[in-house]
Amino acid sequence: MKTQITELFGLSVYTDKAVFVGNVDDIVLDVDGKKIDALAVGNLNPEIGELKGYKGMQIPFRIIKSVGDIVLIRHIAGVFKGSKKE
Repeated sequence: MKTQITELFGLSVYTDKAVFVGNVDDIVLDVDGKKIDALAVGNLNPEIGELKGYKGMQIPFRIIKSVGDIVLIRHIAGVFKGSKKE
């Protein structure tokens, strides 16, 4: 399946444990390798962990599980805290 890069802008990013991370603001490309390197995510959920004043973060492409109506990424316990319902 092919997708236009512009279709990714604004998508919500969630971990596979249903924790909202933020929204896709930009795409980081590896021009030489002709591939997506990372997603730049903004509008970060303040409950996901220690952000120390950062307004955004880069999500490496290797932890993205799927892209559709949302972007689903692998939950990394040391980076993303679980929801308060856990």
